Amino acid sequence: MKTFSMPPADESLREIDCPLCGGRKFRRFWECDGFRFVRCVGCALIYQNPRPRRDALIERYGDEYFTYERENEARFFRLMTMGLADIDFDSRTAALRGEDRTFLDVGCATGMLIARMREQGFRAQGVEVCRPAARFGIEERRLDIRVGTLEDARFAESSFGVVHSSHLIEHLADPDRFVCECARVLIESGLLIITTPNAAGLQPRLFGARWRSAIADHMVLFTRKTLGRLLEKHGFTVRAIKTWGGLAVGLGPRWLKRPLDLLAKRFGFGDVMIVVAVRAGSRRAS
Repeated sequence: MKTFSMPPADESLREIDCPLCGGRKFRRFWECDGFRFVRCVGCALIYQNPRPRRDALIERYGDEYFTYERENEARFFRLMTMGLADIDFDSRTAALRGEDRTFLDVGCATGMLIARMREQGFRAQGVEVCRPAARFGIEERRLDIRVGTLEDARFAESSFGVVHSSHLIEHLADPDRFVCECARVLIESGLLIITTPNAAGLQPRLFGARWRSAIADHMVLFTRKTLGRLLEKHGFTVRAIKTWGGLAVGLGPRWLKRPLDLLAKRFGFGDVMIVVAVRAGSRRAS
């Protein structure tokens, strides 16, 4: 079963250069229902081409998307906290004190993670393009959430000790610009934490275009190598990468899922990855 996605609407499409290296040569990779993924000849990035314009993509995240997020927020929150535990979040952020103990969740949905970080002593803020989800977090949870993109928020330089995004970067029209902005708003000792599908995992290799993350809302599908290259381009040093998701529910017998999931986490072939990167010059929070 594929991840929830808004079906492609009557959107004008345009062919683009590679979002990572700017290359213009690509090979067709996966043909899906109404869209396709290609692979860059130069850097091997997998991305949708052609694709809708940026404003059309943002318009997808409205009431229907909010309903999906609201119905699944507890499960998503549990997965996020498990991912943070996998990368030893508490120990990695223990040195952040005072004005540096700040946390930004980009793509925060209804804000459950922001609320948790606030309880843990962070000055926590969020950014969310889905207006109904952001409004829920602001009105019902009394959270500081900016509506729009990270670039729209216009945070001051060196504002945060931690920038976190879970299942966001693959939705973006310009992931390069996003990582550049993350570097700008992070302090030198800051951490960037990104969770995203892993296109080099076992499941995408087995299922190809039928993989659960090969969906219309995903503009870019990263591997460890391509995401690492993007982070290094903007002055980050990758400190840790963990994966999970050896076998999705319903794709095989139950007795096989648990051992495959354990092996995926141990040997790094899961189809979801969490990456921890430190802004250049950092030692304190590494």
